[in-house]
Amino acid sequence: MGAARQPLRVGVLLPTREQAILGEYSVSALLDFARRAERLGFDSLWTGDSLTARPRLDPLVVLSAVGTVTRRLLLGTATLTPALRHPLVAASMVSSLDHVSSGRLVLGVGSGFPGPETDEELAAVGAPTADRGDPADRAHQLDETTALWRTAWSSTRPGAPNRFAGRHWQAAGLDRLVRPAAPDGPPLWLAADATAPVLERTARLYDGWLPFLASAEAYGRARRRLEDLCRRAGRQAGAVTPALCLTVTVGPDERRARVELDDYLEHCHGRGLGEMSATRACAWGPSEYCAQRLADYVRAGARHIVLRIGSLRPETHLREIADVLVSKARQTDQESA
Repeated sequence: MGAARQPLRVGVLLPTREQAILGEYSVSALLDFARRAERLGFDSLWTGDSLTARPRLDPLVVLSAVGTVTRRLLLGTATLTPALRHPLVAASMVSSLDHVSSGRLVLGVGSGFPGPETDEELAAVGAPTADRGDPADRAHQLDETTALWRTAWSSTRPGAPNRFAGRHWQAAGLDRLVRPAAPDGPPLWLAADATAPVLERTARLYDGWLPFLASAEAYGRARRRLEDLCRRAGRQAGAVTPALCLTVTVGPDERRARVELDDYLEHCHGRGLGEMSATRACAWGPSEYCAQRLADYVRAGARHIVLRIGSLRPETHLREIADVLVSKARQTDQESA
């Protein structure tokens, strides 16, 4: 008998970046958004991370607040940049957040959105990497940090090591840190693209894969390759969750929706839709069309989809996205079962 099929989940990104762009840092509005998302039937809530490149409220602080007003939703980072924090401080913060959320935490982690702003951000915090612009070195540092976290979170088991020695970090007394609510700590998902090194690292080291591929066809090919690599690595079926980050702007007029999404991406990334849509999963226009785009990724094997609403006022689209896009995704999943 084969392994049980992973359930389909659909989550939504909290508008922390949008608040920063508008200069409206309202935690009460974020909590209202979270409560409403739970009532509307979303499965998870997510928030991004940045200090100076794309500033916003701290994701671990925000999710701690959200964890106290929600009961069912998974809470995730999309994406946490571990290099912005000392790994022991981060390990303790994550454990604390895992307790606040009663074990509902999922950590999407990455090396930072590529660009000079990220290089400057990492330099500002003294990130210990030989070359902050070298993707391979950043990847090694990320993998080392998550290895340190896992060592710390399991260090109280009989015979488990309580020290860590790596190229970037060395630490002892890890068994004195607060343990997370989950026995092995929260799941760690690698948020990255579909290059051969990324898929290989995901298959060996991570619990999930959170890419942003621009087409469902490309996603399906990469997902099948990831499955093969997981088998070769001796991982059980379903050990790695294939996820996806999709930016959607819904509106009855396709042209107006495109203009809104283009403006949104310019504000968020300093790059317009023409550039971003070449490498990022995006959908715009009537909700029925966006729902079909989402369904294509479900058919291609995505099991947890994180929706970023491409609007500076995302709360105005939340119900329509729940009623049309999320419903279509679940219907497609049932038909594909």
